[in-house]
Amino acid sequence: MARSRPRIDAVLIQAFIAAALSFAHLHDLAAAAGQDGWKAWAYPVSVDLLLVAAWRRLRSGQDRAAGWCWFVITLAASLGANVATAGLLDLDDVPAWLRITVAGWPAVAFLGGTLLAHSGPAAEPKPVREREPEPVPTPEPARPAVPVPAALVEHARKVAADHRNRTGTPIDAPTLRARLGVPAPMAEAITARL
Repeated sequence: MARSRPRIDAVLIQAFIAAALSFAHLHDLAAAAGQDGWKAWAYPVSVDLLLVAAWRRLRSGQDRAAGWCWFVITLAASLGANVATAGLLDLDDVPAWLRITVAGWPAVAFLGGTLLAHSGPAAEPKPVREREPEPVPTPEPARPAVPVPAALVEHARKVAADHRNRTGTPIDAPTLRARLGVPAPMAEAITARL
């Protein structure tokens, strides 16, 4: 059987290139706005992950308004970085409003991520219903002890042993009552002693 060769998907290649360029633009803008080292690399990750979370919310069909809101916010952040680094902005002299915007982005991204992850119909808390108290069983009135002669208990042991040998199960009070011809309270008292 011939193996099929992996097919190169031009759309995925294009998406990877676009993502890499957008990632680089977000990094460059964050670095120019004073976020150096690992922080400059965290910005594009934050924007892209929030964009993916918003897209997933849109695709799920749940709470689409929140999905659209955060999708537009993250798309504006990504597109803004792409345009800003295209030579329209002097990256050596970033305006104060842009520094403030970049510095405030983590709080915005945290809010968006939290709302997307923990809102919507699937995550709404359900009201806690109070459980009704379980009824307390009322104890049966204690029956007066039924006197049982020792000879009758010995005879009942023989009947119970015979029953176990024939059936493989212990004898119960109704069967013992029938075999001995005694009243029900006495049969229960004898069964308790076996």
